[in-house]
Amino acid sequence: MQLTHQDIHFEKKKFSITLVCDHIFFQQNIGSLFRIGEAFGIEKIIFIGKDIPLNPRKINKTSRSTHLQIPYTVFEETADAIAYLLHNNYEIIALEIAEESNPINLIKVDKHQNLALIIGSEINGVDNSLLAIANQINHIKMYGSNSSMNVVQATSIALYEITNKINKL
Repeated sequence: MQLTHQDIHFEKKKFSITLVCDHIFFQQNIGSLFRIGEAFGIEKIIFIGKDIPLNPRKINKTSRSTHLQIPYTVFEETADAIAYLLHNNYEIIALEIAEESNPINLIKVDKHQNLALIIGSEINGVDNSLLAIANQINHIKMYGSNSSMNVVQATSIALYEITNKINKL
């Protein structure tokens, strides 16, 4: 028998993970990123870009009010986000298929280190200037003929892998 929301008692945890959203503009994705971020216990979200559509009324449907539970910051300029990440000594992980990327299952994490997971825009992926500061670049192995997936689906897989590794430390 399927359990109701009231019957489910998952262990609540917070992880030192900041989700960095590089020019993500689709409101359904933004709402869903709040929702998946809350489900995996991330600390906060950083949005990079001008005019990010963070209208609560429009993202509430997909976020299911989790946008009220996760703090977020907006950096209009990529350079400002880079300065912030470097100044705060994050272990920077980019989720992108690149020449030097490794499969996500080979990701290295330290539960005592603040992590920044950079995810790319729906159109262009992660900007090269962000890839340049990444300590690790990881991709999700895919076996079909498609070479990309929705940013929320990819983020879900990455957060699952990262939090699983942290829990095993």
